Amino acid sequence: MKLILDHVFILTDEFAHVADALVSLGLKESFSRDHSGQGTSNRRFEFSNSMLEFLWVRDSDEAENGPARDLQFPKRASESAASPFGIILCSAYTQSEFLPYPGWAYQPDYFKPPMAFHIGNNSTKLDEPLCIFAPFIKPKENKPETGLFQSISNVTIQIATSVLSPEMQAASKACGLTIRTGKEHLMEIVLDNNRLSKHQDFRPNIPLIVHW
Repeated sequence: MKLILDHVFILTDEFAHVADALVSLGLKESFSRDHSGQGTSNRRFEFSNSMLEFLWVRDSDEAENGPARDLQFPKRASESAASPFGIILCSAYTQSEFLPYPGWAYQPDYFKPPMAFHIGNNSTKLDEPLCIFAPFIKPKENKPETGLFQSISNVTIQIATSVLSPEMQAASKACGLTIRTGKEHLMEIVLDNNRLSKHQDFRPNIPLIVHW
């Protein structure tokens, strides 16, 4: 199965104040939403081909006891050794019944069945990003683009581990995604093929570097 990176998320502090810094750079923020039953809320930056989502735990009790409890969002958000990242993948083909790695079905309250996510079994490994396959998402069409901050060219995720799970290895083959190991959890996003050769490092507030 050919996989495509649909979008990524980063778990952050309440209300994702770091998103204000992206707005100040000129990125356009999209709508926000609460995830009923999941105990999280988000702030979103949408691009022609992908999305960057900042996610925070809005209701710990709901996150720990609702249908998303096995995603362990409260632990991932609070433990320094845990990866704060999530990778959402889709198939390059409009119709496919194959699943890219072993996992389990998560039916969110905010989607009607059968719109369920397929969660990689590495969800028990807090030091790895969540691998989330969305079989109901169709690949986006390439469109002509002008201006700045139009598309995500590549996302590189560094994982603070030396050995990757089979699920993470399978996800790493997705178009638009690069996985590497290192000493710290870090996400680097390249926008518009880094046309202006500029970048902004948001550490230590959040493990994110944006290139444009």
